[in-house]
Amino acid sequence: MVTGAKGTREAANAMNLTVQERGARDPNELDDVFTALEKQRPDGVLVMIDSFTLRNSKRIIDSITQARLPAIYDEKSMVLAGGLMSYGDNRSDLFHRAAIYVDKILKGARPADLPVEQPTKFELIINLKAAKHISLTIPPNVLVRADRVIR
Repeated sequence: MVTGAKGTREAANAMNLTVQERGARDPNELDDVFTALEKQRPDGVLVMIDSFTLRNSKRIIDSITQARLPAIYDEKSMVLAGGLMSYGDNRSDLFHRAAIYVDKILKGARPADLPVEQPTKFELIINLKAAKHISLTIPPNVLVRADRVIR
């Protein structure tokens, strides 16, 4: 399984898309990232979630929206906080499946004997308020595929 930035680069290469990584590990570095994004005006921004981006989510969402850039997040909380869209695993389903594993372990199953599972349910969430703010029209065929649309 390929995950994270490496998987993103591989998928982008397969679709002949160019990926320019911009990262920050310190809140002071965010201004440089946003300045670069505004100058280069990419066709889209992918924000991958980690503890840093979650701690700075409001600033990240606000800056990307102010720059009027379309962005997709891999965590729905970012869309609920005003981001444009997210596509990622359904965390409720993951927690439910984790509880099943805990139950098996408490009943005597050895953790090493349990198979590793990958997410099977994914969610597409679209925030039409954010789309309107950046003057982006979401095609109807994409809207009907969304699991949730924020109006």
